[in-house]
Amino acid sequence: MLHLLDAPVSVNGFVCKNPMEVNADDFFKAANLDKPRVTNKVGSNVTLINVMQIAGLNTLGISIARIDYAPLGQNPPHTHPRATEILTVLEGTLYVGFVTSNQPAPNRNKLLSKVLNKGDVFVFPVGLIHFQFNPNPHQPAVAIAALSSQNPGAITIANAVFGSDPPISDDVLAKAFQVEKNTIDYLQAQFWENNHN
Repeated sequence: MLHLLDAPVSVNGFVCKNPMEVNADDFFKAANLDKPRVTNKVGSNVTLINVMQIAGLNTLGISIARIDYAPLGQNPPHTHPRATEILTVLEGTLYVGFVTSNQPAPNRNKLLSKVLNKGDVFVFPVGLIHFQFNPNPHQPAVAIAALSSQNPGAITIANAVFGSDPPISDDVLAKAFQVEKNTIDYLQAQFWENNHN
């Protein structure tokens, strides 16, 4: 019979290891973040290291990601519901930005954007829709992002809206986007790939 004191303690949905059993491997991953990654059809690949890969991150409130961008590739508009992100460019150039959330006029849904070069840093506040785009048609780009959560989550806007299962009614989406239903049907028929590994 399992006694309450013997039961594993769970914090944030993850089991906390007995401190007497913790070892260095609980805080380590041979992630090879120095190696380039193959990009997908939108031209990016996000390699996230969070509490799912390193158990020792539980309750520490941080994670890290390497993002690879093909020439003209993008990390499409997305949001992290549980984290602020700080991104630095390691190679290449990126056009980045985020949109404020329904502020009073005249700043309603204001785009704040910058072109970043190697070594530049940009912050994306928690929960706001943001993106990165490599404007160079000949060279890839690479960035590292730190996130203020052990499990930041990622909601890619197009995937969520047009790739839901079951699909959101085309009546709802046609009215929301003020387009014809056949446009919504076309968008819903696309293969919406997740670039967040």
